[in-house]
Amino acid sequence: MASDVDTAPLVGRAELVQTVRSALLGDVTHGQTAAVFLTGESGVGKTRLLGEIGARLRDQGALVLTGSCLDIGDASPLHPLLQALRRFDADLSAAQARTSSAVRGLLQMFADETAGPDGAGALLERVSRGLHLIAEGRPLVLILDDLQWVDRSTRQLLLYLLAGLGDLQLSVLAAVRAESLQGAHPLRRVLTELRRLRTVRVLDLAPLDRAGTERLAAAVVGRELASDAAEQVWQRSGGNPFVIEELARDLRDGRDGLSETLREIFLARVDALPQHAHAVVHAVAAGVEPVEHWLLAEVLRLPEEELIEAARAAVAHRLLVGADDGYRLRHRLVAEVLAHELLPAERSGLHRRYAEALTAAPAELHQARLAHHWRLAGEPARALPAAVAAAQEAERLHGYAEAHRHWSAALQLAGDPGTPGVDRVELLGHAAEAAHHCGEHARALALLEELAVVQGGEPSCALHIRRARYLAAAGRSALAEEEYQRALEAADCSTGERATAAAHLAELLLHLGRYADAGRRAREALALAATVEGSTTEVVLASSALGFSEAYLEDPDAGLAVMRQALDTAERAGRPEDVACAYLHLAELLTGPLNILEEGVVVARRGAERVAELGLGRTWETRLLAIATNGLFRVGQWAEAEKVVAAALRHRPSGADAVELLLARCRLSVGYGDITAADRDLDAVATVLAGGGARHVIPLLTLRAGLAMWEGRHDVARQAVQRGLTESRSDDVTILSALVWHGLRAEAEAHASRTVAVDPTAVRRLRDVAERVARKSASAARPVRSVVDGFLALCAAEVSRLDGSDPELWANSVAEWERRNHPYPAAYSRLRQAEALLARRSRVATAAKLLREAYRVAQGLGAVPLTSEIRELAGRARVSLEEREATDRLRGATPTEPADDELATLTAREREVLALVAEGLTNKEIGQRLFISERTIGVHVSHIFDKLQVRTRVQASAIQLRNRRG
Repeated sequence: MASDVDTAPLVGRAELVQTVRSALLGDVTHGQTAAVFLTGESGVGKTRLLGEIGARLRDQGALVLTGSCLDIGDASPLHPLLQALRRFDADLSAAQARTSSAVRGLLQMFADETAGPDGAGALLERVSRGLHLIAEGRPLVLILDDLQWVDRSTRQLLLYLLAGLGDLQLSVLAAVRAESLQGAHPLRRVLTELRRLRTVRVLDLAPLDRAGTERLAAAVVGRELASDAAEQVWQRSGGNPFVIEELARDLRDGRDGLSETLREIFLARVDALPQHAHAVVHAVAAGVEPVEHWLLAEVLRLPEEELIEAARAAVAHRLLVGADDGYRLRHRLVAEVLAHELLPAERSGLHRRYAEALTAAPAELHQARLAHHWRLAGEPARALPAAVAAAQEAERLHGYAEAHRHWSAALQLAGDPGTPGVDRVELLGHAAEAAHHCGEHARALALLEELAVVQGGEPSCALHIRRARYLAAAGRSALAEEEYQRALEAADCSTGERATAAAHLAELLLHLGRYADAGRRAREALALAATVEGSTTEVVLASSALGFSEAYLEDPDAGLAVMRQALDTAERAGRPEDVACAYLHLAELLTGPLNILEEGVVVARRGAERVAELGLGRTWETRLLAIATNGLFRVGQWAEAEKVVAAALRHRPSGADAVELLLARCRLSVGYGDITAADRDLDAVATVLAGGGARHVIPLLTLRAGLAMWEGRHDVARQAVQRGLTESRSDDVTILSALVWHGLRAEAEAHASRTVAVDPTAVRRLRDVAERVARKSASAARPVRSVVDGFLALCAAEVSRLDGSDPELWANSVAEWERRNHPYPAAYSRLRQAEALLARRSRVATAAKLLREAYRVAQGLGAVPLTSEIRELAGRARVSLEEREATDRLRGATPTEPADDELATLTAREREVLALVAEGLTNKEIGQRLFISERTIGVHVSHIFDKLQVRTRVQASAIQLRNRRG
């Protein structure tokens, strides 16, 4: 079953293609035979693979004959071979007269063949001799499609040739439709006999996996699919390439529903089933997978032997998959097709039998399935209690996404006229909280507004607190702070509610970088919580905020002790959000202000694993992985950071969770020089951050300035920094000092490039802010001062660039960042120190050494813009950046042979990319495989070419393969 889209790429089959090529040619010596039989369901891509492998075998010098078997009872003997010979003869040119004569001789032999006393054996021998003449010493490959319809004579020929009786180096590649090999099909016996031969392999062609499905669909549509569309294609297609392409074309062309092509194909397959197997497929299509065997028996009420035989037939026809836990449809699309084939009464009857069977088996009770079947049976009053029970069970197991789905179903059922007496306020409250926990922040706020309307009257203190929590999670910090203030001022606010509002407000202020305010609110919350029983959550939140505040502003050891105690308290209590919050702030403090990077990354990753177990993967796990990404970025493990951020993005976070992650990814993109990806992420963050605080806005504008400088737009960088300086409510002098450095650097770059005039007013303001930061950091804890001192060293050195760069100031910056184990700013400082030395024409050897060290670090990180600037300066100064080459020049020697490991200069991520380049994947396909943008892959490939000193993908692939063999 071939798709009519010939341009769709061959996805997910590279390893299989290589295996088949090796089996048919690579492992076959002269005079030997080999065969590979590809089995698989219709549409899985067998025909496409035959063509792809055949083309590659021709390129290797093999003679390839291609034919297809016919689905008719009276096909002529040896039809696929005759067809292959005629096709081959038609493609021969006039210069191949000898080969053409041999082909036509063999075809004539078939035409003249009559029944004789020597029988079939003599015919097979003559066919073998004829093929030998045609091959002319080349390996011969016979490719046969749709072998399930093979005629008797061709079966005999295959057995004869593959048994080695033909004295011919022959390989056979054939495709077999698996669902056709039922019962006493004659090909089953042939394959059984052939399997005994050492050189014969039978390979089952599996559907594509999730990643392969998305890559193929994206290739057909012409762009990456939205996550919900990709999920739908995956669920409906089951990984079948033909179905994927059909569904993707419908998406591309804006067609709704199911195409008639797919509908007719699947209906034909279902109609071909025996009667009871037909009923089994209909029942499984109506069920909730997996459908257990006992449940299917209760629904269909068939005798056991008949049910087993019917299920076996459905599995054999590749419509069902049987496993220990029950039956599933191989393609969910079958359920869509069959839904329109039953009358409404038939459908509701099936669902009623499912619901009754589940109700009658309490040991096997599944509330979610009960709710589903009672609802579709037209019994909303019986479905609602089951939906509520399913939601409560999901919450108990921390399955908040599932709980949200069940509460939403319960709300829908509660609106049915058949379900009177429902407490809609309670349902709305549960649904909103579940939406909040699973990261559906906009939905949570919408449900909360509906709840306020249903309740009527003035909003209560509890409602203000909930709205504030949801707004904070959605990234709308200013509105959240206002709501917390309203809660604290509300007349109906109890002591417990005041403790809750104060604790949450302290945590929000911490996120905004207002550490002194956070500490004050935290103390207030702890004092209130001390008077209220069961205030564990408030104690954990307030202690985390207080510990962070103390560690930043006063005593790091004391603050850390408070935060670790908060984590212990949260773990003992076991409330998921408390555990997540404690881990988050501890990891944030370690990787940020205190600069204890390695421990901070470990805490962040351990916390991410823990909160994932607690069902908070889309929210808190995402934020913890963003913190781990930032820590890895700072210590120079960019490739690992890229993997972490890619794993987090699979959760599709929203709101504040998305902000943290997008900023983390943007730091990598700016470092790599991926301008398009960085711009996209910054725009997304700016959209979400409406009403956000300085703790996010300042890093956003700092990254915007850094990106603009790499683009040479120093005036844009200046504007971004000046906007950031208006955010004055943050106590976080670390992020402010980074912003000031970017501002002074922008002015220095403008001075050096002479494209934009230096703004003296901006320089003066930045220097004033730097002095204010220095004064403010003097009262901060020692680790905080240490990090700020590094940025202030950069600021002082950048100022010197405006009137003759001072190498000593840059040497001081190198030392500051080396001491803190931050390789990127250290490498940048070395570049500037070397530039200053070369400008003064002094200590050229020292400058060369500095450039080589900066180049080594930048190359290892994959920092393309920094690498380019280093290379440009080295070129102007005629400095060799390769250590060996520089040493050889000093000794007057000729360059030596390359090192044994030619890939030694590549980072781990670059090695991954190169391996996929060697497989023949495009940049887009590599990006989809590694969950990275196509532009970022292009940056990696460019970097690989530079390091390996090659110009083409073929040359790079050759080096990869050479080293892999070694």
